[in-house]
Amino acid sequence: MNAMEQTRSGRFTVTPRRDGEILVLHARGDLDVLTAPTLSTYLDIGLASAPSVVIVDITDVTFLSSAGIGLLVETHRLTERGGISLRVVADGPATSRPLRMMRIDEVIDLYPSLAEATGDC
Repeated sequence: MNAMEQTRSGRFTVTPRRDGEILVLHARGDLDVLTAPTLSTYLDIGLASAPSVVIVDITDVTFLSSAGIGLLVETHRLTERGGISLRVVADGPATSRPLRMMRIDEVIDLYPSLAEATGDC
C-alpha cells in the first residue's frame, strides 16, 4: 500500500447509532476497495443485533467505488433474507448518481435524506 492509499483510507469513518429497532450507520469519506471492509464490519456487528431497519447514510461519502456498491448489494441480499429493511440515504453526484446509473435503486430503497428514510419507521 502506498502513502496515497493510506491517506485515502484514513479519511473514511463510520458512525453507528441505534434508535430502538433502527440501526443507522453514517459513513463519511471515500467508500472504495480499501474502506469497504470497515463498513462491512460495522454492518456485520449491527446485523448481529437483529434490527428491523438498517439505514446506511452515505450522503457524506465523497467517492463511491464498485466495491462500495457491491457491499450495499450484498447487504441487501442478507437483510432481505433476514426480514430486515435496508435503506440507503444517498444524495448527489458522488452517491445517488452512480447508484441510479447502475439501476441499484431498482433493488435497494434509496432516500435523499435521513429524515425521509426514518419517516415511516
